[in-house]
Amino acid sequence: MKNSFFKLSILTLMSAFMFVGCSDDDYTATDTEEDEDETTETTVNNSDFTVGLIYKTDDVADGYTLFSPIRSTNTYLIDNCGDLVQTWSSDYTPQGVYMLENGHILRSATLTAVNSEFESAGGQTGRVELFNTDGDLYWYYEFNSATEFMHHDLEYIESTGTVMVMVWEKHTVAEVEAAGRTNATALWSERIVEIDPSTDEIVWEWDAWDHLVQDENPDEDNYGILSDNPQLLNINYTYEASDYEADWLHMNGVDYNETLDQIVVSSRNFSEFFIIDHSTTTTEAASHSGGTYGKGGDILYRWGNPQTYDMGDDSDQKLFVQHNANWINSEYQDGGQIMVFNNQTGYYEGIDYSTIDVIDTNVNTDGSYSLNTDGTYAPTDFTWTYEANPSTDFYAANISGARRLSNGNTIICEGTTGTFFEVDYDGNTVWKYVNPVDETGAVDQYSTPSRNFVFRCEKYESDYEGLAYYTLESQGTIESGSDYECE
Repeated sequence: MKNSFFKLSILTLMSAFMFVGCSDDDYTATDTEEDEDETTETTVNNSDFTVGLIYKTDDVADGYTLFSPIRSTNTYLIDNCGDLVQTWSSDYTPQGVYMLENGHILRSATLTAVNSEFESAGGQTGRVELFNTDGDLYWYYEFNSATEFMHHDLEYIESTGTVMVMVWEKHTVAEVEAAGRTNATALWSERIVEIDPSTDEIVWEWDAWDHLVQDENPDEDNYGILSDNPQLLNINYTYEASDYEADWLHMNGVDYNETLDQIVVSSRNFSEFFIIDHSTTTTEAASHSGGTYGKGGDILYRWGNPQTYDMGDDSDQKLFVQHNANWINSEYQDGGQIMVFNNQTGYYEGIDYSTIDVIDTNVNTDGSYSLNTDGTYAPTDFTWTYEANPSTDFYAANISGARRLSNGNTIICEGTTGTFFEVDYDGNTVWKYVNPVDETGAVDQYSTPSRNFVFRCEKYESDYEGLAYYTLESQGTIESGSDYECE
């Protein structure tokens, strides 16, 4: 079904908050934390705190926030008052962590790579784990060899009980040359692998290496005109600021839409997200035909940087090494659209700031997508944007994420500072918390944590069925030395 978005006119508000750059098609919300709407009651304002709960208003969504610091082996669930209500322990540090509908915890785990080269690009894991409601590990699976390594994000499909993971696969110089890359060196491809935890069977797989095009080596089978083949990935596209040259795509997030039976993956080094068909068999996913949309594993839709398929110029690039592309719940505000954490929005301006952006993919009623007459995909700009005021107050060069909530709020993880905050649709901050756990453990209040990075946080609203398996009683704050009242 084609998704509609809210068309909003520019509002003139009093000193509480300010909108900038709005039109019928895009909506930018900006905020300064201490300026709040007259109807919003501040219940906690710990502006002098360095960690833990900093700020809370009555407009925060009722729920609990799950996070696992990158330098810690613990996963924490806190309430809106910043109190700990549940902890899970692993033997490994994480990247992505999620609570399932049965209350179980799905988390990645960071292993020492068999091939140390895989530790050069960031986001490495090697292992996925499942913990039950008693906190016991009951399943794990590893990709860790000389040629492959699991990394970054994962996704659980509730209807099938299967787990999707992201896997780097190293290709030899000869293989890269045969794929048509000029000045070939060893290169990593990206695979999305779906595993059945009950059998350890790989039940579905997609490999980016099966969907390549290039226009520099006419003797190779995948030679073609880039702009005529947006469904394929240009093997010669290179992001000059890549952390590691072999990590050509650097995918950092995966999300699944069960209604469409489609997957969205975020590619940092292409500054794009791609949507692919999950209805295919593994054989079809390796081809250019088959599945619901008849395109096999080719890209159904892509957005963020049309220069990757030789369309447009710098002014047409909208995403900049983004993370966490995810579908907004169809029943929420801007439902069915894609939200991203746009890490380096100010790249061409030479200014360090990030934004949260929403993109309407203009999906057709049958789940397909259409190219514009100019050969690119709609839209030309964002439906909704959160930008701080001033913009430089909000910046994470990497990691991080954001999710829309049922009341129209958005929960944001500024991962490089371990800061979680929630904003309403107008961009007002209604809740803020700073992760108090760094590589030394939980710090004391008023001390400054070191490297308290968090890949992402997830907020589960109070009616989420997975929460029903826990008592959710306050155990006090994670950090010591915090003294405040909160209800």
